[in-house]
Order: sequence, then C-alpha cells, then structure tokens
Amino acid sequence: MSGLLALLDDVAGIAKVAAASVDDVAAAAGKAGAKTAGVIIDDAAVTPKYLQGFAPARELPIIWRITRGSLFNKLILLMPVAMLLANFAPWLITPLLMLGGCYLCFEGAEKIFHVLFPHVSHAIDEDMSIKDPGHLEEQKIKGAIKTDFILSAEIMTIALAAIEAPNVWMQAATLAVVAIGVTLAVYGSVALIVKMDDVGLYLAQNAYTSTGRGLGRGLVKFMPVLMKILSVVGTAAMLWVGGSIIIHGLEVLGFGWLGHHIHDWAYAIGHAVPAGWSGFAEWTAKATMDGVFGVALGLLLIPLATKVVAPAWRGIAGQKTDRS
Repeated sequence: MSGLLALLDDVAGIAKVAAASVDDVAAAAGKAGAKTAGVIIDDAAVTPKYLQGFAPARELPIIWRITRGSLFNKLILLMPVAMLLANFAPWLITPLLMLGGCYLCFEGAEKIFHVLFPHVSHAIDEDMSIKDPGHLEEQKIKGAIKTDFILSAEIMTIALAAIEAPNVWMQAATLAVVAIGVTLAVYGSVALIVKMDDVGLYLAQNAYTSTGRGLGRGLVKFMPVLMKILSVVGTAAMLWVGGSIIIHGLEVLGFGWLGHHIHDWAYAIGHAVPAGWSGFAEWTAKATMDGVFGVALGLLLIPLATKVVAPAWRGIAGQKTDRS
C-alpha cells in the first residue's frame, strides 16, 4: 500500500511539472506571439484580396485550403529550419530577421508608392486572362500560400528570437503553439471578415425587425470601409515592424547610433507631455520614427527589388521551367 501511495505521489509530482511546463509554454507563446503582431495584422489584411471575384460558397473552402497551406509552411517547412538555426547557427537569426525586415519595408513602401503613383498590375492582367474559375481558384490559392510562406518565415523568426526556453523541447513546443495560434487567429479573422458582408446582406433581407435590417445594411456598407482600414493599419504595421527589426539588428551587430538616437528622442518626447501620457507618447514617438525609417528604407529598396532581384528571380525560374 505504501508503494502504491508513493507511486501516486510521484505521478502527482510529474503532473505538477507537466502542468507547469504547459503554463510556461503558454506564457512563452503569448510573449513571442505578441512580438509578431505587426506581421499578423498585415497577413490578415492581405489575405482577403485573394478571395475577390469568387462566389460566396467558395470563400470558406478557399480559406480552409490556404489555412492548411499556412500550417504546412510553418510546422513542416519552417519550424525544423528555425530549430536548426537556433541550436546550431544562432548567429544567423539576426541577419535573417533583418532580411525579413527589409522585405516588410519594401512591401509597405511599395504599397504607398502604388497609391501615390498608380501603375498597372501585371498580376491583375494575368487574373483577367484566366477564364476557367477552377484554374483561377488554384492560381489564387498558390499565390496566397506563397505570400503566406514569406510572412510565416518572418513570424517564425521573430517568435524564435523572442523565445526564452530552458531546453530545445520547450522551444519547439512554444514555436509550435505560436505557429498554430497565429494561423488560426489570422485565417479565422479572415473568414469572419469575408463572410460578414454576407451576414449583413442576409439580415438586411430577412431580419424580422427594422433594427435587424438596419444592422444588416450597416454591415454591408461598413465592410468596404473596414477593408480599407485594415489595409492602412497593415501597411503601417509592416513599416513599423520592419523598421524596428532593422534598427534593432544594427544595434546587435554593433551599429547602434540610429537606435540610440531614436531612443533618446522618444524619451525626450515622452517626458515633454503630462506624466499620465508619457509612456504612450514615448512608444508612439519611437514607433513613428521606426516607421519613417521603414518607409525611407523601403523606397530605396524598390528599384533594387524591381530592377535587379525580380528579373534575376524570373530568369532562374525560367531556366528551371525550360529544363523541366
């Protein structure tokens, strides 16, 4: 009997350790996930454009296929690479983060440039030339998953850099929780956004009360406004996150001049306002300066990306196609 009690006591001890580990993983995942907020917002803002032009009945199936592709990107393709980097080449994490930050700055600046100087989108022309809805759906899903891969790589790298785990298993568990949680949050939000206008239309036509019908009409009218707000917020978040990643990376590499000046300027602004607003003012000032730096860097990267990187990539892809 004493042996049984000792065994039960050991089991209880193991359960406590396991519960504590679960709590640690959840806390670490929450902290790491918060660091990726800017990329997550942009991911949620970008994805609905891939659903434009499809029948409402196809929207949720398309979102589900993109969600599965995103989970495959994060858990099967990116997570093993991230774990190898963290344990065998941690010095590569900062340069890779900075590379991803450059991409975010380029994307954000390119969106602003397109608004200021509208130009023809070759992607739209290609979509218009596709007459088969099934083929168009496949092309859209492939494009969304490719875009997701880039954003997922940035999310996983940011999360990995933020994780402080005592061992590799805790690190892997935390990264997996972040990957699954972020994916469900992003594409669950996308599903809610793209179906909200259908909900509004249903209420406007079938609600039993004038209040319900008015709510439905309001939802239908508000959704285009919400999409524009998401686009603006997503672009701002990209530039802020991208700029802050580059500045922090420069500090890690020993080039901290810009980061130190931004910190000092933000500190001065924060202490120039009433005490109750100092923290918010300091954060806003720093985020704004990081974003301005992101815009400047992104504008410098536009000609490099469009005139050098994109043609080189098309040439490589063309050679692979010819060989196949």
